[in-house]
Amino acid sequence: MEEKKRNETRPVRGVEYSKTEQIQIVMPESINGSGRLFGGKLLEWIDVVAAVVARRHSGSNVTTACIDQLIFKQGAYVNDMLVLIGRVTWVGRTSMEIRVDTYVEDPDGMRRPINRAYLVMVAVDEKGKAVPVPELAVQTEAERAEWGNGVKRNELRRERRQQGY
Repeated sequence: MEEKKRNETRPVRGVEYSKTEQIQIVMPESINGSGRLFGGKLLEWIDVVAAVVARRHSGSNVTTACIDQLIFKQGAYVNDMLVLIGRVTWVGRTSMEIRVDTYVEDPDGMRRPINRAYLVMVAVDEKGKAVPVPELAVQTEAERAEWGNGVKRNELRRERRQQGY
């Protein structure tokens, strides 16, 4: 974890504390010219889920700083039921990386992954100034692996910023 500022104590919250699930049914107005769910509409839903996760974890308002990865695996179609599941994967001092997985859920309950996204959210106060967030307690092997990958993604984001991206 990042070095703490002098005399700064932050609460610690687990991944499950802020995990969020949202359901959407794909309606005709959300379809693109190819007959699939418009990627921008899915991105809107993903951003909302990420914001809810980040607000729950941080206990404050948040803003989207970065959409680090957005991988479309399959399309979704009219009347598909989508399940979006968001969780915190890594935290810095004021930022949080949020993973959102999107599935199409069939009538029998089977879920097929169609999208995975990583977003970086920053906690802000009423004036829009970044504020510290709780640390993340990683408890399972999967959470530890996701944390390690989040550290690597954060390093890559830092390098891209230094290169002007």
